[in-house]
Amino acid sequence: MTDDRSPGAEGARFGGECPAGFFARRSFLQTTVAAGLAGAASVSLLDGATAHGATVHGAAASHVAPGAEKTVERAKPIPFHGEHQAGIATPPQRDATFVSFDVTASDRKALTDLFRTLTTRARFLTQGGTPPKTPPDSPPSDTGILGPEVVPDDLTITVALGASFFDDRFGLAARKPVQLVTMTPFAHDDLDPALSQGDLLVQVCATNRDTTVYALLDLLAHTSGAMKPRWRIDGTRNPPRPVGVPRDWFGFKDGISNPDVTNVAQMNQEVWAQPRTDEPAWAVGGTYQVLRIVHFRVEKWQQVPVAEQERIFGRRKVSGAPLYAQDPNASDLLDPIYTNDPQGLITPLDSHVRLANPQTPQTAATSAILRRSYDYDRSPDVRGGLDLGHAFCCFQRELNTYITMQTRLEGEALVPYISPRGGGYFFAVPGVRDEQDYYARELLA
Repeated sequence: MTDDRSPGAEGARFGGECPAGFFARRSFLQTTVAAGLAGAASVSLLDGATAHGATVHGAAASHVAPGAEKTVERAKPIPFHGEHQAGIATPPQRDATFVSFDVTASDRKALTDLFRTLTTRARFLTQGGTPPKTPPDSPPSDTGILGPEVVPDDLTITVALGASFFDDRFGLAARKPVQLVTMTPFAHDDLDPALSQGDLLVQVCATNRDTTVYALLDLLAHTSGAMKPRWRIDGTRNPPRPVGVPRDWFGFKDGISNPDVTNVAQMNQEVWAQPRTDEPAWAVGGTYQVLRIVHFRVEKWQQVPVAEQERIFGRRKVSGAPLYAQDPNASDLLDPIYTNDPQGLITPLDSHVRLANPQTPQTAATSAILRRSYDYDRSPDVRGGLDLGHAFCCFQRELNTYITMQTRLEGEALVPYISPRGGGYFFAVPGVRDEQDYYARELLA
């Protein structure tokens, strides 16, 4: 596996300087003040809000001059405040970037300032508004990428903490989520240290690429004195082909089996940390997040006959339906059934879907995760080939659920065609409740 490695540190990391060099150079505390001013200046673009986790596009469009070819699409913002962070149960947007950071705050007060600033910026960016004006002879407060106004564009910003965040720097070791550990390699992993781990993971998702880039530059500009980028992976979700769930670079539908995010009881059971458990009180409403950067050996996969590809995955390639469905128009919502197939004659025992969820009493508690993944393209790799793959992202109430599931998948037939190369385990903090609250407030109090 080491001969087919992804780009090393230089390809995976930002440079030593903040890429938002056009912003005025200022100390972290000064940018915190600026962030407060920008937040105070924010103006909602559209009245009303969707239910948490829903995405609804507004019918109104800005005025376009006669002869213009396109209109400007506007969307109602996804609510920022709530018991849980947006970007988890929220329907996946089209574009995403995941950035892992090393926290460089000097002490607990600077750390609290960092999380207050992250909250202020995320609140403004996700809801939209007008950036503050600066004097003509001063550096601009805004890149201008999105024009004179920041449009919501279904933007969500989700913050999660790695195990290294809870070392002895800030006196938080006793408050670490009970199952949060550093990700170690599974049997067939080829983890690149330059593309793995981190104190803090920021997930930025939106409908359009310019929005995610704008948001990331803004966050970097306002926090450059307290956290430093470690690695980054960008991803996209392809449109359904032709209908239903989007396909990955292998041509199979991805993320078919997921909890019903509108079912509160199911989400409490499978995703959200609950009170009166072993988890610390501050963690209630948060969830464990796994991010795995998985390289696909697409050229090798293309040499495999479709019938064998289907046996490897355990689903039909065209329809996404279980293997017992012969109709190419069968629904991808049909559930695999293994009770009549104990020997794996229909769905092989080492197929991906069967090992992920064998549907046995012994594995029932370790088979339910909320998948929210994206496809990446970092081509070419260091050998000049394609670097296509999956930014596999999932959320679950217990990290051990994922670890147990992935351990079962060490024996899957898909192993020769994938190479996991990075990522980490994190804990997505609870939501920001109101204007006075901020990310991880109860943890830092």
